[in-house]
Amino acid sequence: MPNTTVTPSTAERVRNACAHAEHAVLALPGVDPTQTSVHYLRQCGDVVIAIPADSTAATQIFRSGPGGTAAVLELTDHAPLPLREPVRALVWLRGVVRTVPVPAQRALAAEVAKDHPHPDLLDIGHTSTLLRLMIGSAVMADATGAEAVCVDDLRMAQPDPFCAVESAWLQHMDADHADMVAQLARHLPPKLQRGAVHPLAIDRYGITLRVEGVDGDHDFRLPFNAPADDVEALSRAVRTLAGCPFLNGLRRI
Repeated sequence: MPNTTVTPSTAERVRNACAHAEHAVLALPGVDPTQTSVHYLRQCGDVVIAIPADSTAATQIFRSGPGGTAAVLELTDHAPLPLREPVRALVWLRGVVRTVPVPAQRALAAEVAKDHPHPDLLDIGHTSTLLRLMIGSAVMADATGAEAVCVDDLRMAQPDPFCAVESAWLQHMDADHADMVAQLARHLPPKLQRGAVHPLAIDRYGITLRVEGVDGDHDFRLPFNAPADDVEALSRAVRTLAGCPFLNGLRRI
C-alpha cells in the first residue's frame, strides 16, 4: 500500500533537530546569550544543559534559587554537507531553567552519557555546570515555515530510527553516489531541475533534496512508498525511488 505518511510529525522533527544540533545558545533576561557545551533533550521532556561554570548566566541562575528563571534555548540544526545555506532548522525551547545540585551533577552527567556520550560531560564539576530546562513551549522553523508543537507530544515523540546515521548516509550519497542523486533529481519539478542538487535530509518516510539554483535555494521532499524500519529497508527505498531497485546502490553504514 502507498505511504500515507510522507513526513515525521512536528514533535518528531523537533526531536531529530535537537539530536542533530551541534550549536545551541541559552538566553536569559538581561544576559548575553551563552553557548552550551552539552544540550540533551531527554525522553521525560526536560533538557539537560552544560554551560561554563564561571559564566554570568550560571551565576544568575544560581541566584534565582530553586524556582529557577525564565529562559529560551535556541538550537541550530546544520546540514552535514558544505551547502551555501547550511542551516536546516531552528528550534526554540522556552521554559524555566534551574541549577542541578552540585552533589547530583556527576550522577546526572553519567545518566545522560548512557544515551548521549558527549566528551564535554567530563568537564561537569570542573569548568562546566549542569542545568535543567523545564520546557513550557517549543517552536520549530525550517524551509516549510514555523510551527509550534505541544509539549506533551514532544514527550511522547521518538527521534527517527536513522537519526544517528543520517549524516554519514548523506555524506556518502553526496560524495560517492552522484549518479543516484541525479536519478532522484528526475522527480523534481521541471523548474527545479536546473542547479546543483544535494541530499539534504533522510528519515524513515522519505528523502529531501536541496537544489542550489541561480534564483536561490529550494528544498523538495520525495516520500518513500512505505516507511523504512531498518537499514536494509531504507537502502531499498532510496534505490527504488531512484529507479534502480536491483543495483547495489548505497552500502550499509
